[in-house]
Amino acid sequence: MAPVLPLVLPLQPRIHLAQGLWLLSWLLALTSGLTILCSGHLLVQLRPLGTFLAPSCPFPALPQVSLAAGAVALGTGVVGAGASRASLDAARYPPWRGVLGPLLVTGTAGGGGLSVFALGLALGLPGSLGEGLEEGLGTALTRYKDTEVPGHCHAKRLVDELQLKHHCCGRHSYKDWFGIQWVSSRYLDPNDQDVADRIQSNVEGLYLIDGVPFSCCNPHSPRPCLQSRLSDPYAHPIFDPRQPNLNLWAQGCHGVLLGYLQGLASTLGSMLAVTFLLQALVLLGLRYLHTALEGLGGVIDGEGVTQGYLFPGGLKDTLRTAWLQGGVAHRPAPEEAPPEEAPPEEGLPAA
Repeated sequence: MAPVLPLVLPLQPRIHLAQGLWLLSWLLALTSGLTILCSGHLLVQLRPLGTFLAPSCPFPALPQVSLAAGAVALGTGVVGAGASRASLDAARYPPWRGVLGPLLVTGTAGGGGLSVFALGLALGLPGSLGEGLEEGLGTALTRYKDTEVPGHCHAKRLVDELQLKHHCCGRHSYKDWFGIQWVSSRYLDPNDQDVADRIQSNVEGLYLIDGVPFSCCNPHSPRPCLQSRLSDPYAHPIFDPRQPNLNLWAQGCHGVLLGYLQGLASTLGSMLAVTFLLQALVLLGLRYLHTALEGLGGVIDGEGVTQGYLFPGGLKDTLRTAWLQGGVAHRPAPEEAPPEEAPPEEGLPAA
């Protein structure tokens, strides 16, 4: 059986390969550490912002899978640095001979699989983020008034913090607040004629006003904040409702959060791509170094020229060998079972 992708490795190339792998392994450890930091940062940001995502939105799975992939890549980098350093010393390498093979298989199957999965999530999930924010923000705005409803009592505080921190108002604009009741009913006087008229004029019995919460106000505005009667051009002197950005945040929270979270996902995806590339190079180099040293009995400065390879034989032969070693082929088929020997005939007694 001819080895798959053999590579002839004399003494100096073997030494250079081990030294290069040591450097690449620590570089992998560095990038995987940065990937873990990016994943943790995204997880921390999603803790308060997850309220504004639909429950069916899978975007929170991205930092979780990326965190696991970064941890496995970090372990691969540390192990690769230790193995490549030990391979330069014939006295330190023997303990690695028995564990390096299984570690390579585990790192390739587990670490590579997790990295590919996380990279796929980083490329695919940001596209569905817009729909998740559309539904989640709409639900959060309608719960703004439910300050005494169990499970919804923190909605007002979270929405106010969102609008103040990210400089946004409403879902797409400040006019989104005009179509929902955001004032709690406990603060409405049912005996007030204006309140009664507004509730009766709405088919759903909601109290709708052309006003916004205080968190929509832009503190950089030179005039006091105007929160009510924003669609009435005669309600406030020297105020043009066509230019609300002079008084309120002009951007909606949907666009702001979408750009912010997609930026974090893009940064994380870039780190995952670099980590995956370095991880593949380290695992590939370790495989060649490991098989080359096995041909020399684990001594890097052994005499002679050896070769490294990916597999000892072709893919078909490798699978066939694994199948045979599993014991399946050693089971005789029913038709191939050896026939039972007939019992020996007893001799006739002598006359």
